[in-house]
Amino acid sequence: MMKISELKPEQRGVNIVVKVTEILGIREFSESGKKRWVATAIAEDDTGKIKLAVWEGDIKEIKVGDKIKITNGFVNEFQGEMQLTAGKYGKIELVN
Repeated sequence: MMKISELKPEQRGVNIVVKVTEILGIREFSESGKKRWVATAIAEDDTGKIKLAVWEGDIKEIKVGDKIKITNGFVNEFQGEMQLTAGKYGKIELVN
């Protein structure tokens, strides 16, 4: 498993366990005429914190205080900040 301090922009294949410490809000937008939703959260581990983009169906599954495992995620930059996401090809699971 990786740690937040090891993440770099444009990194793919990220496998990491983090704790969701804040949910900053949900944004709705239109893409190719279809409504989509993305939530921005803050995720932390013992090495730091990072913004986390949570898409569509995963939004309802995650709440503050949850520990989650992201498999095959990636890091991008949004508005000048690094952001972690499971994206289309990754997976988010709750862990104990």
